[in-house]
Amino acid sequence: MLSDIEIARNAKLKPIGDIARSLDISEDYIEYYGKYKAKISLELLKKLESKPNGKLILVTSINPTPAGEGKSTVTIGLGQALAKLHKKVVVALREPSLGPCMGLKGGATGGGYSQVVPMEDINLHFTGDIHAISSAHNLLSAMIDNHIHHGNKLHIDPCRILWKRALDLNDRALREIVVGLGGKRNGYPREDSFIITVASEIMAILCLAEDLADLKKRLGDIIVAYDTEGNPVTARDLKADGAMTALLKDAIKPNLVQTIEGVPAIIHGGPFANIAHGCNSLIATRMALKLGDYVVTEAGFGADLGAEKFLDIKCRMGGLKPDEIVVVATIRALKMHGGVKKGELSQENLDALHKGFDNLKRHVENMRKYRVPVTVAINAFAEDTPDEVELLTEMCKRIGVKAVFTDVWARGGEGGIQLAQEVLSVLENQESKYEPLYDLDLSIEEKIEKITKELYGGSGVLYTPEARREIKRITKMGMDKLPVCIAKTQYSFSDNPRLLGAPDGFEVTVREVYLSAGARFIVAIMGDIMLMPGLPEHPAAENIDVNENGEITGLF
Repeated sequence: MLSDIEIARNAKLKPIGDIARSLDISEDYIEYYGKYKAKISLELLKKLESKPNGKLILVTSINPTPAGEGKSTVTIGLGQALAKLHKKVVVALREPSLGPCMGLKGGATGGGYSQVVPMEDINLHFTGDIHAISSAHNLLSAMIDNHIHHGNKLHIDPCRILWKRALDLNDRALREIVVGLGGKRNGYPREDSFIITVASEIMAILCLAEDLADLKKRLGDIIVAYDTEGNPVTARDLKADGAMTALLKDAIKPNLVQTIEGVPAIIHGGPFANIAHGCNSLIATRMALKLGDYVVTEAGFGADLGAEKFLDIKCRMGGLKPDEIVVVATIRALKMHGGVKKGELSQENLDALHKGFDNLKRHVENMRKYRVPVTVAINAFAEDTPDEVELLTEMCKRIGVKAVFTDVWARGGEGGIQLAQEVLSVLENQESKYEPLYDLDLSIEEKIEKITKELYGGSGVLYTPEARREIKRITKMGMDKLPVCIAKTQYSFSDNPRLLGAPDGFEVTVREVYLSAGARFIVAIMGDIMLMPGLPEHPAAENIDVNENGEITGLF
């Protein structure tokens, strides 16, 4: 069996100019990055402003497990299947981060015969967007310490600097550090830390900005510290916003690539859904909606994280209206949620499947709370037994949703035809009446509690004294009417990664709260979630290599 990278390498790619022309994009709006990658000028979005939007299809999933769900693969496969049905479709995805590529998760370009290509480029440096975000982030970090070193005219309190440094790799040793050692010439000694770039507020800003001017405004609004009187100090106060915008002037332009079957794919922005808002850029989604009659996009991790933030943050801010939601699951993963160990998943276990189905059921019910039609996509595996297939199909039928089995990993678009037909049928016969879960006029605590009780199944929320103090400060600043972005484990509805299935009656603990004034949301960190992940015992980087012909091997 060929590996993902071997399948991708054997694919016959079309020149990216041909992909652009298939979307009626003229050469005037394309900036080439080699033969198979390009950036799209923001001027095109202005030109297409009056054109009606296509249909927006969101792909999400159950809580992820080590058994695998294949959300990106299904997203790409569905796009290819719609194209086979002669629909003008665009796939819109996030950019992969080097952290998981070199760590535990691997790449983020789909798999098998449902991938976006060139796979190696996209998974590694791509067009340099994430590097530009790291540079802009760390420029601001440097300007903060430089300002203090040269007299501190803004009276920044060194003990209340909020802005951390960023790196697009998993490195647990950088979670807590000390900077400024080595005497007066090296700056003011203080505690500091690194976060992974995809958790940076700049990543969130890039993905929510309307245009270049809005990007600059939002960058300037970033609160980096408080002064000795307790007043916020912004990036604009440090005169850093202009230079940061200059570093991001190309990164804000969406990237155009293709799937293995030549379907156009716009890949842009990459915030993690467990520690950020988990969606590709608003600009990219709007561009796709103007270029295609159907747009298939995804939100990171399970529906309790990525989809919730897509629906409560991105759609609300961007004025988007999703037309349908597809929830992805596998029989293997549902059995794991039902208590089966990873090594025993190939064995039939109807009891575990029945128990694990509660996880899928809750996600489907949650998505319906947004008043958007829902379809279930089951990513099929060879070891799925006929009795398991029949049971899962029947359980989905009982809750009023159709489960469609797909085989897009092995068969590409052809393996997703049935799913595509069901998606089209739902779009034709059911109307989306999308509305967010909560009202922005609620207090910060009320918003967090509503998500916890209505989506997670929890009974209540506990707050550390530090979190309560920050909520009080944000409210006093008049910034409490923003949406909330919850950072928590992706593996469970709760803040405990070991609590699988569909637990209820639990309490979650909000450890930290902070204001992302530029992104215009409030972050609530639950449990032990880390903003700088670590590498596993055997990271994927151990298997990645380059042969004598310059071809990358071991990437998946």
